[in-house]
Amino acid sequence: MNSQELTAKVRAAMYRQCQDRGYAAPVDVLLEVGALPKQKYEDWRFGRVDYLERVCTVNLHKLSTILHEMRVYARQHGLKPSFCCYKRWGVKKKNGQGHKPVIPLRFSRSGKPEIERWYATHFVDSRRIAQLKEARAGSEEAPS
Repeated sequence: MNSQELTAKVRAAMYRQCQDRGYAAPVDVLLEVGALPKQKYEDWRFGRVDYLERVCTVNLHKLSTILHEMRVYARQHGLKPSFCCYKRWGVKKKNGQGHKPVIPLRFSRSGKPEIERWYATHFVDSRRIAQLKEARAGSEEAPS
């Protein structure tokens, strides 16, 4: 897949996600463009893989291109960046008491804060979210 094809896939994935739910997430774009297999993503979320880049099927240059194109698309379409904290799934409470421990996940081998922030930033379309909420409220008020 060359850069132009990759850019087109990223833009299409961003558009689809924003239309469906009002925001786009880098991890979901990686899944949609085929750079991250679903099973490998789940392995990472459950803590069986030490960082996300290890299980991506494209090289670091293409991963960087995907993240860059997401930011370009977001800027062009007025999407608001929103940081999201990714935590490990499947963590149990110790002795069944208190809160579950929060175990943050790593995206990159280096762990550099700037790179981690790029992977964890969702892009929110406020207008689309308002439309989706309005449509949901309208369907709930309609008699069955």
